[in-house]
This record gives sequence, C-alpha cells and structure tokens, in this order.
Amino acid sequence: MQEPIKSNPLLAHENKEFLNSSQGRQVRILSEFIAPDVNFEHSKIRHTMVFFGSARILPHDALLEQRAALDPSRSEDIAKLARLARVEPLCRYYDESRELARRLSVWGKSRPERYSICTGGGPGIMEAGNRGAFDAKCPNIGLNIQLPFEQHPNPYISPELNLQFRYFFIRKFWFLFKARCLVAFPGGWGTLDELFETLTLMQTKKIDPIPVLIFGSEYWKKLVNWDYLVEVGMVDETDMKHFHFSDSIDDAFQWLVTEMERLAPTFEGQFEPLGHSFGSIQ
Repeated sequence: MQEPIKSNPLLAHENKEFLNSSQGRQVRILSEFIAPDVNFEHSKIRHTMVFFGSARILPHDALLEQRAALDPSRSEDIAKLARLARVEPLCRYYDESRELARRLSVWGKSRPERYSICTGGGPGIMEAGNRGAFDAKCPNIGLNIQLPFEQHPNPYISPELNLQFRYFFIRKFWFLFKARCLVAFPGGWGTLDELFETLTLMQTKKIDPIPVLIFGSEYWKKLVNWDYLVEVGMVDETDMKHFHFSDSIDDAFQWLVTEMERLAPTFEGQFEPLGHSFGSIQ
C-alpha cells in the first residue's frame, strides 16, 4: 500500500515564490508602504529634512582617484574621462551638501520636534547628505531603490534606517510623508522628477507647503527658465514663492531653519505613525 505523502504547506506570507510572483504584487506594495513606518517609529523619527541631488557628483578626491585609474590611450576609457571632466566643476556641491546636512543635523537634534536628514540613499549628493548627518553623529535615513546602475547604499546611512524599495511611487510617498523641508542640489532626471513632483503637490494643495531650497542658482537657472514659466502664464507668480534659490551654505541654513521654526507649530501631531490605525491586530 502506498504511504501518504507528508507535507508541511507554507503560510501564504512565508511563500517566497508567491510573494515574488505577479499575483503577489499587491502584498509587496503594501509591505513597502507599512514596513518603513515600523523602522521610523522604532528609531523615533518624527520629521525629516530631505536632500535630493545627482548620484554622479563625486567628492573631488574620489574623482581624481577615478581619473588616475583610467588610461587615456585606451578607447574604452576616453568616454569615461570625458564624463569626469564634465562633472568636475560640480564636485564642490558634494562638500556643500555635506556641510549643510551637518549643520541642519546639529540644529535638528536640538529641537523638540526632532528633525533627521533623509536622502535617496545612494552615492553622490545623497551620500554627502548622509555623511553630513554622520559627521554630526545623528541618525539619518537612506531610501534606496533597486536600479540597474548607479544606486547602491552609501556607508553613512544609519544601519537601522537603511531601507530598500522596489517601487518608486512608494519610495516617493516616504520621501514626503514626514518631510519638513526639501533641499535640491544639481541633478538629472531623478532630481527633476522629485523636485517638480513636490512643487506640483504643493501647488495643487495635495500636501501642505514646506520650505524648498534650490541650491546652485547658476545650474538651476540655466537648466530651467523659471521667469518664462510665469511670463507665459504656465505657473502663477505665487507659485514661485514655494521655493528659494541659494548659493551659500550660510544663507541656505538660515532660510531653512527660519522657515521650519515658523512652521513648527503646524507639524506637531500632524502625522501619527501609520501602524496606529491598525490597533493590536496580529
């Protein structure tokens, strides 16, 4: 007589094959929506100061090191050397991002509201932001995203706040849900996407206004003709008041803290942790 086959079926939430399937997509999305809140609540993260900027902007010494490792006589290295030459004038923004993040971190931990630096978690300006908070010995957040290139967690993120995302739209939610200011350094598609989405959400009153600091006016005003948008009526003049251009760490720091201190009473109790709405259900 054939013996019955003994089996130990997995619970659905433990079945990795199901979770990684197209049918498990909703569960993956929900997990990315809820899990970061657990990390934030455990680490007592209440308010964030978000730094955006290019992953390609290196500290100057790292750029020189990369250049030294390349051979201009090799055809495969010529394009890399040319790209480094184009990026080199922007290297100063790494140091400025690091110093601004350090100052904001020192200020943020002294405030009763408690503010922490949050970045996209990768290299470049993101690394500089986390590094500034690391210099100040402050907890800081990296919201990483799985990408085919450029993106990898930088070593300055607080380990317990080094979060990985599969979905851009959930990552964007967490960029803004606790954000009390946004700092945009020079960047490419990703930075433009994040900056203009934030401005659009404020313009359409989907989120309350927060201070938006655009650092590097030469870069940004060459990239976008802001005045022309107003001139042709594509945006209202009042929309231009949502942000402030700066080229100075002192000016940027002072403007941001002044605005956040002004808005601080509206932040208190504004966003309770998401998990509180689920009670004690196990």
